[in-house]
Amino acid sequence: MTFRRYMIAAAALAVASIAVAQADDVSMASGSVHFSTPSNWVGIMQVDGDPEVRVFQVPDPSPSKSDTLARVSVTVKQISDLQSFNDYVSSSVSKARDMKDYAPVASATGDQNSFIYTASESGIGYTYLERYWYRNGHAIQLRCARPTSSQAGTSWTTSFDKGCNAVAVSLNS
Repeated sequence: MTFRRYMIAAAALAVASIAVAQADDVSMASGSVHFSTPSNWVGIMQVDGDPEVRVFQVPDPSPSKSDTLARVSVTVKQISDLQSFNDYVSSSVSKARDMKDYAPVASATGDQNSFIYTASESGIGYTYLERYWYRNGHAIQLRCARPTSSQAGTSWTTSFDKGCNAVAVSLNS
């Protein structure tokens, strides 16, 4: 192989690795917020600034995956004080309540800043888990959204929920 072919092959591999970038350890808000994600989650969106957002697609092996997007997002917003944090949470909860077919689900966490609800997106039922933290002048929102019923079955749903809880534990440490 010539030098030129090596360079073309190396460039192609570099582009391919960027296209399938996997999430693992993530740092946001100039390094003040850290968390880890399962290695098979794929980063699909990143917004820098205020708010700063990271969105990860959670692979769904079912045939219904073409109609749904199982995802987890972390949003970090600068907040001046606890009252501003409470206003941020209230605003986010209000937006959730405005979603089509919104229905709250009893929270097993017992945390006043955790919310579980169902709603519809494009006619498909989703289950959402939102958790909020106030730390070092930042409001942190974790939002996990998955189809309420997936053809992947309960093992996939359990795995999704376990991954979401692992991110919450990571964010809370």
